[in-house]
Amino acid sequence: MTKTLPDLEAWAIFAKVAEHGSFSRAARELGLSDPTVSKAIGRIEARLRVTLIARTSRRVSLTDAGRAALTRATRILAEGEAIEEEAGEHASVPRGRVRVSAPLSFGIGYLGATLPGFLEAYPEIIVDFALSDRKIDLVAEGFDMALRIATLDDSSMLSRRLSTVRLLLVAAPGYVERHGMPRRPSDLAGHRALGYSGSTSRGVWRFRHASLGEETVEPPVCVWSDNVDLTMPALLAGQGLAIMPEFMVWNELRNGRLDMAMPGWSVDPLGLHLVMPASPLRPLRVQVLIDYLARELAHTPWARA
Repeated sequence: MTKTLPDLEAWAIFAKVAEHGSFSRAARELGLSDPTVSKAIGRIEARLRVTLIARTSRRVSLTDAGRAALTRATRILAEGEAIEEEAGEHASVPRGRVRVSAPLSFGIGYLGATLPGFLEAYPEIIVDFALSDRKIDLVAEGFDMALRIATLDDSSMLSRRLSTVRLLLVAAPGYVERHGMPRRPSDLAGHRALGYSGSTSRGVWRFRHASLGEETVEPPVCVWSDNVDLTMPALLAGQGLAIMPEFMVWNELRNGRLDMAMPGWSVDPLGLHLVMPASPLRPLRVQVLIDYLARELAHTPWARA
């Protein structure tokens, strides 16, 4: 029996419908009619004898089979776009959409400032940022890259380290006047803390000292948040100490609105990374954004190589 080739075009269309959650929006981006998009999904559903997308009059949603197929379908779409961009005559002119995931506070504080120069240099590229402190699945959710501030542990992804991000224990001068300055981690049991709930070691602060070794403490926390912007006003108002990424507080340390606590003790730093799916082909529009962000973000005032 002759084996037919997979319907790669239909799978690519399926990936676009899943990305947009809409047949009509996918059709507009692809330059196709709504019936053409619907027929493509119908072809692969008929071929597989499963329903991939549940349709109602108001919305579409993936079935279990559709969710299981989405990762590979998204990869088919990305690889096809990369092949055409590399092989086509227009490869020297980057164009199209690039989807980027980035942490919320970092994105607002630093990514926005990089956009004017990039858009001036590459006017035919559309940059689609999604700002969230949630760790997203790049392939399943259709992202081209992510900026992550972390200690990376996902070996299935390619990464490019841009700089070191120090984590600093800081307090406002008013807090220190009222409560005193802690000298070592054990002192923190008698202080108030502002906690970051997005940490993998929630509530546990681990410090290192060159001669005194390591100490771990769980200070009393008066406010929890999964975004450090929310706790910044309380920190500046002297309502507690906090461990903050250097990019959030370097200016306040410089102008005296915050002080470093326990300077002899350090928290293990994180890295600022660009993370990408492990694909041998990468569209030119994605590569130029990777290179641009790497240049721009390696030279911010707080960045340490």
